[in-house]
Amino acid sequence: MSVVLHARNVSAVYATDSGPDVQAVSGVSIELLEGEVLGIAGESGSGKSTLAALITLTARPPLLATQGSLQIADERMDLTNLDTIPREWRGKLVSLLPQGAMNALNPTARIRDLAFDVIRAHEPDVTRQEATERARERLDQLSLPVRALDSYPHQLSGGMRQRVVAVISTLLNPTVLVADEPTSALDVSSQRALVDLLRELLRRRHVQAVAFITHDLPLLSTIADRIAIMYAGQLAESGTCRDIVDRPRHPYTIALMETVLVPEPHVRQKQVEGIRGAPPDLRFPPPGCRFHPRCSHVMDVCREQEPPLVGDGTPGRTGGTRRFAACWWVRQQTEEPAYVQ
Repeated sequence: MSVVLHARNVSAVYATDSGPDVQAVSGVSIELLEGEVLGIAGESGSGKSTLAALITLTARPPLLATQGSLQIADERMDLTNLDTIPREWRGKLVSLLPQGAMNALNPTARIRDLAFDVIRAHEPDVTRQEATERARERLDQLSLPVRALDSYPHQLSGGMRQRVVAVISTLLNPTVLVADEPTSALDVSSQRALVDLLRELLRRRHVQAVAFITHDLPLLSTIADRIAIMYAGQLAESGTCRDIVDRPRHPYTIALMETVLVPEPHVRQKQVEGIRGAPPDLRFPPPGCRFHPRCSHVMDVCREQEPPLVGDGTPGRTGGTRRFAACWWVRQQTEEPAYVQ
């Protein structure tokens, strides 16, 4: 499988009028393979949505990329110069499925008009009839009611609005779709319907890969092929879905899994534990490992030095299958090599 998105060493800050900037993302590198779903998880404030804004090329001040590059398909770009990136790359190379479906839809326009606006922005010669027919065909392919085209957003349920937004976000068949917490306001049945829709978009190759950002780990385990765990703007651990869910290594990932209530009968008596302490103030991030003030396995070196990436692969184009944890304690517990990202 080929790599369709490769973000390398991405860092960004939220600029402030006075005082230090907020170091929202620091040195993050991710890959997406063709046909896969990469889950990105972590607590609120871990940098997930900030990363989404950067890789969908939609970051605007006060969010500023300070370093990092992005390659999608055959196109390479410097994230520190977003103003020079062609407008048509947004929506065709990479598209964003936002969290708030109602806020993403113009309440005064019918769905057919919204679809026309999206297509015409990239294909100025398209007629309204052609755009409507393309949207109608897409809805039909995905088993969604075509009558939704004649509706205003308020006439659709929350789950239907979110699925319609997913269709509109992919009308141009983007290489990568970034879904930023798209299920957070949905009930369980609507969540399932959206997940099924994303799978169908992949199956029909309307998109080549999906980055699914959420704090809902049980839901993520049903859709993701790989999972990347973020903490305080950095990647703490990455691996296959089964690795992260069943065999977490990083103390933060382990603690995060302990906060999940699992309804299975054989584990129903498990006591749910919260993560002690609170995430750091990213205006003044702690030295060394950013998780060390909350970690039960903290060592002196954790307070002084950035943790190494400990894992079973070499950074770069490795097919996206490598597993690593950024942790001094993990290095002490394993024989696996440490390497520089």
